Amino acid sequence: MKISASWLRELFPHDVDVQQAAQVLTATGLEVEGVDHVEAVPGGLRGVVVGHVIEVVQHPNADRLRICTVDVGLEDGPLSIVCGASNVAEGQKVPVATVGTTLHPTGGEPFKIKKGKIRGEVSLGMICAEDELGLGTGHDGIMVLAQDAPVGADMAQVVGLEGDDVIEIGLTPNRNDAMGHWGVARDLRAGLLHGTVEGIGPMSTDDLVLPACSDLNAALKESTSVSLSVESSEDCPHYLAVELHNVQVGPSPDWAQKRLRAIGVQPLNNVVDATNLVLHEFGNPLHAFDLDKIGGGQIVVRKAAQGERFTT
Repeated sequence: MKISASWLRELFPHDVDVQQAAQVLTATGLEVEGVDHVEAVPGGLRGVVVGHVIEVVQHPNADRLRICTVDVGLEDGPLSIVCGASNVAEGQKVPVATVGTTLHPTGGEPFKIKKGKIRGEVSLGMICAEDELGLGTGHDGIMVLAQDAPVGADMAQVVGLEGDDVIEIGLTPNRNDAMGHWGVARDLRAGLLHGTVEGIGPMSTDDLVLPACSDLNAALKESTSVSLSVESSEDCPHYLAVELHNVQVGPSPDWAQKRLRAIGVQPLNNVVDATNLVLHEFGNPLHAFDLDKIGGGQIVVRKAAQGERFTT
């Protein structure tokens, strides 16, 4: 089971580093098999910083190229960068791949930024488009950042893609109470509170932080268009369903996609991603059905018959 260190810290604010957290969790019975750092995008945007375009002039030897003077916060002064994007303009904040940086473009092979001359003019970096950074498919022009982006700041920090530490736990069958970040956060808090590991605690701790959620009671109706029955109550004593309408299916917010990717789950859309977030936060499996594809307008929970075939 993969646990995101940043997700864990959001549920239980604490100051111990990820290796110490791993020791405490193992001591509480949640055996940690390893800790890995996961990059939010290939290469982690290392070497890409925020630049401020001070000046843009026409390249003397090429109609479609311009020479940009870009401040990236270096003591030696601004860089001269040749750029072919039509949307580059003075005053912009832009992502700059400095010399020596390896970029991992979307759908392409990695390449390294080198000091060189383009049509006779020195270029000391690259002002990047979205796809050149591996952040998407956009290549209509360079990526323009918010005006409050600090000059010289790491691009990964500015766009919230610093990566994450992931704790791999070998969960045993008797610990189904810890099949999610909430259960792991609870055990970590207990271990720190009582000093389970020598040299790490005991320490006073904050309480666990439950995520904010909306109250659905006011919007719920007693009846639904789909019937629900449980025929195998011994195997499934409780099954709940809610019927939602006017749902707009689309991409999830960046924070949700980042959180799922860190633990090895590929984002699909906001509906599926929401069920996966609940699963990995509380250990409670959910499934979203298309209402118009539920055969006979009913959901029946039962064991499959011998030799029965079903379509997923």
